[in-house]
Amino acid sequence: MIVVSACLAGVECRYNNTSHTIPQIVEMVKTGKAIPLCPELLAGLPTPRPPAEQQKGSILSENGDDQTADYLLGSTIALKIALLVHCKKAILKSNSPTCGCGTIYDGTFSGRLITGDGLFTKLLKENGIEVYTEKTFSIQ
Repeated sequence: MIVVSACLAGVECRYNNTSHTIPQIVEMVKTGKAIPLCPELLAGLPTPRPPAEQQKGSILSENGDDQTADYLLGSTIALKIALLVHCKKAILKSNSPTCGCGTIYDGTFSGRLITGDGLFTKLLKENGIEVYTEKTFSIQ
């Protein structure tokens, strides 16, 4: 089983109430090869919501609210689901403060990227799950 970011599977759960639909990922979900998860929704965060980025180990919204606890809660719940379904791989939304893999936004809300991983990605990697983004995965 592969865990995928719900927004990549067509769920309008991104901060601006949109998806980032990838047809191959939608097909993986439809055929039972993947399960869509959104740590932010699992934490009870609304859509739409203010954008958030990692800043010095915390996740802050654009208006300055510290949302680290919410994002960590959602990431922890998503990890438990991934482990429950014996996930070995994940395809997650690039650059996200929760799902980014390899690069995330730098915390200035300027669109600049830095090296780093989102909270959910870190948890998955710590549990031996391979993580890819919509830009780096390939269908085997």
